[in-house]
Amino acid sequence: MIIGTWNLENLYRPGGPFGPKDKTAYETKLASLAATINALQPQVLGVQEVGDPAALEDLTALLEGTWHITLSEHPDDRGIRVGFLTSLPVFVVADRVAFPERLRPVQSEDSGGTVARAGRGVLAVTVSTRAFFFDAVVCHLKSKLISYPGGRFQPHDEGERARYGAYALYRRTAEATVVRALADELLKGDGREHDVAVLGDLNDEVAAATTQLLLGPPGSEIGTPGHDHPDKGDAARLWDVAPLIPAEQRFSRIHAGRRELIDHILMSRGLLDHVRTAGTGAPGASSAALPSVADGDPAVRRDAPGSDHAPVWARIQP
Repeated sequence: MIIGTWNLENLYRPGGPFGPKDKTAYETKLASLAATINALQPQVLGVQEVGDPAALEDLTALLEGTWHITLSEHPDDRGIRVGFLTSLPVFVVADRVAFPERLRPVQSEDSGGTVARAGRGVLAVTVSTRAFFFDAVVCHLKSKLISYPGGRFQPHDEGERARYGAYALYRRTAEATVVRALADELLKGDGREHDVAVLGDLNDEVAAATTQLLLGPPGSEIGTPGHDHPDKGDAARLWDVAPLIPAEQRFSRIHAGRRELIDHILMSRGLLDHVRTAGTGAPGASSAALPSVADGDPAVRRDAPGSDHAPVWARIQP
């Protein structure tokens, strides 16, 4: 079984303010996305940036086999949301946006406005096959792309850049706690018996504080001497499969010419023990072909084919 995560980058039907300007550009985008999914053949694919549910239906019509769509009911202000594409039926167990109890609202703008919920829903489903039974969580944390009052993507000065960068980081960190709280609930106190996979665009790299926050107790990292020695922390830990991805593939986006892995798969101990391989992109394809993106108005890529992210995947076997 292959499980994966992929930011589809502004998946809208044409004609609106965010999607492709015409049918030709739209069909080119769908064809590129479908080719990658057909090559990868995942059984469970967490997806992000679904702006128009009908567009996701158009995409699945181009896929080989039978597919099921499960979407969060909590989109952001642009209408984008997370969801799952699966080749088998799944069952929704949670769709969360509220910050965990005791976490107060965080500042989001100079005027003092605050937010007390994630910008996009965090969706969890149960996956059941003859070989595996686990809960999968899909998320899309606050973007590193900073927007400023009035719809600007450039600050008036460096003070404003720093403040709004901090506000975005506050939000991304708080959203990570939403994901971690849901993972704790699904782990039920023992990740060796209750298998959980977190799939998502975390908008930060492996060593970032927000990503590390999701892992739970420190220790037993992949590649360290403690990895093969179970301890009490294994009951609550999640492991990032990133170290299992070949070094030359270990990136899912190229930002300003720099390769970065900001899309992740995290697994509980019981599930991690079944991982055989992991990678990015479609088998046989090079993620180096990804476009290099820069900060600024995301609308400049509205007619771009495919996605500016590569899928991240892991193969699990009994």
